[in-house]
Amino acid sequence: MTITSIDVVDVRFPTSRSLDGSDAMNPDPDYSAAYVVLRTDSGHEGHGFTFTIGRGNDLCCAAIETLGEYVIGTDVHSTADLGDLYRRLTHDSQIRWLGPEKGVMHLAAAALVNAAWDLAARRSGYPLWKYLSLLTPEEIVECVDWRYLSDALTPEEALEILRAAVPGKAERVEEIERDGYPAYTTSPGWLGYDDAKVVRLAREAVAQGYQQIKLKVGADLEDDRRRFAAARAAVGPDIRIAVDANQRWDVDQAVSWMASLAEFDPWWIEEPTSPDDVLGHAAIRRRLAPVRVATGEHVHNRVMFKQLLQAGSIDFLQMDAARVAGVNENLAILLLAAKFGVPVCPHAGGVGLCELVCHLSMFDYTSVSASMDDRVIEYVDHLHEHFTAPTVIKGGRYTAPTEPGFSAEMKRESLHRFAFPNGPEWSNQ
Repeated sequence: MTITSIDVVDVRFPTSRSLDGSDAMNPDPDYSAAYVVLRTDSGHEGHGFTFTIGRGNDLCCAAIETLGEYVIGTDVHSTADLGDLYRRLTHDSQIRWLGPEKGVMHLAAAALVNAAWDLAARRSGYPLWKYLSLLTPEEIVECVDWRYLSDALTPEEALEILRAAVPGKAERVEEIERDGYPAYTTSPGWLGYDDAKVVRLAREAVAQGYQQIKLKVGADLEDDRRRFAAARAAVGPDIRIAVDANQRWDVDQAVSWMASLAEFDPWWIEEPTSPDDVLGHAAIRRRLAPVRVATGEHVHNRVMFKQLLQAGSIDFLQMDAARVAGVNENLAILLLAAKFGVPVCPHAGGVGLCELVCHLSMFDYTSVSASMDDRVIEYVDHLHEHFTAPTVIKGGRYTAPTEPGFSAEMKRESLHRFAFPNGPEWSNQ
């Protein structure tokens, strides 16, 4: 089965019109996907994408087309093939110079790598989380690019982690299929929502079974205090409320601002400062304890995650399915988190990120950490209707995907309607 061609589509959804996704740093996002389809001589397809919030999505699409030459003519028959494809997409010296391993080219690599894994899982007949769970520890380690990681985690240590999780794996797979995986929701907390909407959605979330919600903060302290107080009164003392500043503050400002919100019992503060500031996160975590610190959705590669873990900068690691270079790099990040004993609570929402990342968390539970302690996956109730195998939440938990693949395929009518700039949704505006 050889990859013969690649289709790339710039897909954008006008979420800025309703302020869905609005926060202190991103007031008017249009949730978008640089979307790719790998076509093969056997008729199988692989679907993947990387996520943006509107302008610049065309740059990601152009980067995917540039990297297409590394994919045409290849097969993804084995994990060795998938590991080799990842390295070809990220090791070329001239392309790598544009990063290295960050920015638009790395986002493009994510779309292609995720599409390749979707193709491999579809051919296997399994959803990706189960396909990964059926791989041996040796096959998982074979997929990882180990450059720059050996001071924190060696392949031999990774094998020990994976082998230690083999006992009980079959039972955990059955548990995932039966009970799913715990979620939390950000849907009540967008910064553009008024207080009444925040309260209504917070109460609805608890009634739906969520044990944790999240509020956006960071634009105005008095507004944050008022909204947090209203949300806390609405859900009571036993529901976790995390807050997210979306990189808005300097270090001292983060500490001061969160001290003013401490009376409302925040579960974590997410992205309190620049995602690149490893030492800044460490200082905030030290000074704010026992308030926890979480970050990861804008951390651009496994090396940055390594440093955050080594420096003791985070209490929760928020991996993203399409920010780093796809499944291979996220396997490395899951193993690093397991080595340092830090729970993985992935970033989701956007368009399609919920569909993708639940596969990675479910694999983490079956085959890496073997734990759900303090682990939750973000959920946002937007745009799932555009996918052929959309995320399903029951009782505040992700149900296990059952369709073969990575759950990345969008409906053809959605691709047509929301293609930018000539799809009907945009050409009529």
